[in-house]
Order: sequence, then C-alpha cells, then structure tokens
Amino acid sequence: MNDTSTARTPPASAPAPTEEQPVIIRTRQLKKSYRMGLVTTEALRGVDVEIHRGEFLCVMGPSGSGKSTFFNMVGGLDSPTSGRVFIDEVDVAQLNAVELAFLRCRKIGYIFQTYNLVQYMTCLENVTVPMAFAGVDADEARERGMALLDLVGLKDRWFHKPIEMSGGQQQRTAIARAMANHPAILLCDEPTGNLDLKTGAEIHRILQQLNEERGVTIICATHDHRLIDMADRIMWFRDGQVERLADRRDVTVETGAIGGEENG
Repeated sequence: MNDTSTARTPPASAPAPTEEQPVIIRTRQLKKSYRMGLVTTEALRGVDVEIHRGEFLCVMGPSGSGKSTFFNMVGGLDSPTSGRVFIDEVDVAQLNAVELAFLRCRKIGYIFQTYNLVQYMTCLENVTVPMAFAGVDADEARERGMALLDLVGLKDRWFHKPIEMSGGQQQRTAIARAMANHPAILLCDEPTGNLDLKTGAEIHRILQQLNEERGVTIICATHDHRLIDMADRIMWFRDGQVERLADRRDVTVETGAIGGEENG
C-alpha cells in the first residue's frame, strides 16, 4: 500500500501527557548525519516527539525518510549526532555501555521484518536467549519461555527450529523473544511485511493483545492499513523530519490511501 496522504488540515499536534498517559519516550532536536567521503547525509533533522506509555503508534514514510534511523535512536542501537533521547526521563546519551545494554535488554523489545532468529536453535531456545543475557536461571527461563510461546500459540512447537516453521510461526517466535524480559516498549519494523493476509491478522491480534492487556507501548513502522487502524496515533516521516502527527480518529484509512478529514 502506498502512502498517498491527502490531508487538507494542518498537522495535528501530539496531545499533552496526562497522569494516565505519562511520557515514556521523548526526543529533543534529534539529529543524525552520516558522512561518506565528501558527502554528508542528514537522516534526522531535528525531531521533537513525545510518546506516551501504553500508546500504539504507527510510523509511516517513504524509504529514506528517517524511520529506521529514528528506530535505531529510540532503541539505543545508534547514537545521535546531536539532540537527546529520553526513556522514562533517562537521557540515553548519558548511559555507559553496561547501562545501555541493560536498557536494551530490559526495557525494549525488537521485532524485525526478517525475524532474525538463530537458525540452529529451537523455538524455545530463541525465545530464552535474551533471558540468559539478563541473568535469568535456566529453569525460570524455560518456564517463562513456554508461557510466552503459549501466548503466541506455539507451545506445541517449542522444539522446532526456524527452518521447520512457516513465516508466521517464525514471526510469532520473534514476538515471544521480544517479550522475554517483560519490556515496556516494543519496536516493530514492518512486522507483517513478509506475511500473507491471514498470517498477518494473527500478528495483529497478538500485538493488540500485548498493547491492551499488558500495557506495552508499541511503536510500529508499517504500511499495513490494518495495523494503522489499531493505532492511537500515526506519525509520518519525510526528509528526516516529522511531517505530520495525528490522532487515529482524525485520519481516514482506505486501501491505497491514508488521508485526513476536515473538522466540521
């Protein structure tokens, strides 16, 4: 689905956080540039955004717009050229290597379009890898891992390796792995991009369940209009900047187009 925004209203501003919706992620003048020889590319050009705890945020934009770079900054996988990322009001730039690794391990879960499972490990072993890094003992890790596989409907396939599973089963395994250490935030990069409609619907259900029942903050880069329909807000990137940020109720979702509606 192409992003052919037809909005006729000014960009919507993010609602102010409340006691029920504290801010879990905040960026301030976030910039990232890459230099190759004599050429400098500005991937992010001063991004200011606040994301609320328990929010389901969909991120959109064409290739090269800055979405992936934004994800890397928020996930602590890369450092900004300038500006700040705050997670639960902690300035990520001030963390040392050990503290940053702890943040990534305990606070944030990652779900990728290509699954990124370890091919020689079983389904259960893939899920419990992050627990080993967090110091969880083997018995507890196995118990927690089986509970997560049950959550995603794979409890009876715990001994299968990725090559023995379908794409949907691999993605469900990846979701269980992302939840291994009870993260507050899930970063999802096109989680249904490689899946058929039916399998994608299963992933939608799991993500919605995690958001609504467990209060997980979900930030999802996607062009899947069904995921967009589940979002609280939608954010558009273009040329390294947030072009638009709108409440879901102010956006019309149609196959092939996502636009705004005039008020009144």
